Amino acid sequence: MRTVLVAVLFAASGAALAQSADVGLVNLVSGDVTYAPASGAPGKVQPFMRVRDGDRFDLPAGAQLRIILFAAARQERWTGPASFRASAKASEPLAGKPAEVTNLPATAPQRIARVPDLLTNAKLGGIQVRGGISPRQQASLDQQGAVREARKVYEQIRAQFPSDDITPELYLYSALHEYLLYDEMKIVVADMLRKQPENDELRKLESWVRSRVR
Repeated sequence: MRTVLVAVLFAASGAALAQSADVGLVNLVSGDVTYAPASGAPGKVQPFMRVRDGDRFDLPAGAQLRIILFAAARQERWTGPASFRASAKASEPLAGKPAEVTNLPATAPQRIARVPDLLTNAKLGGIQVRGGISPRQQASLDQQGAVREARKVYEQIRAQFPSDDITPELYLYSALHEYLLYDEMKIVVADMLRKQPENDELRKLESWVRSRVR
């Protein structure tokens, strides 16, 4: 009996963990958009917020929300009035107009998924470079090919997405951050701010990147 009880509790715990797993990222929010998690208190949607499996989103008339789903490598663009429930492969429409969907290259979501951590890292003051090789030298020795490939993917995404969408820049920023290319990151952040000048999170990121440029 005890073994059966432990197995049931373990299965329930696993289901709860799966339900709360991160499945995506808020790429853009405009208007008073709210969300209600599968467990926990509801709240107002914030830029670059993580999206979890089972989150319900509610958009009033005129509001807009874009989310990137990592496993599905796709972006969903929702306009209010609408409601939907997020899931790993595709969100479930609950009310209103279905989402407009744009597919991403398979390699893009992995880097975009790092964006919330990169923003938090910037707010906390960033990281220190170890060793005697500068970020620019390290990239020139070891990572030129990877950066070139990232730029190809960036151009591919940019050709697919609307001119006001920062998804291509988020991808490229994450790729450049891997090699601490602050001069180039500064240019990418400036491009994002031109597209979303009222985004406070991007302003904070710009300030941090400027502090890292030597």
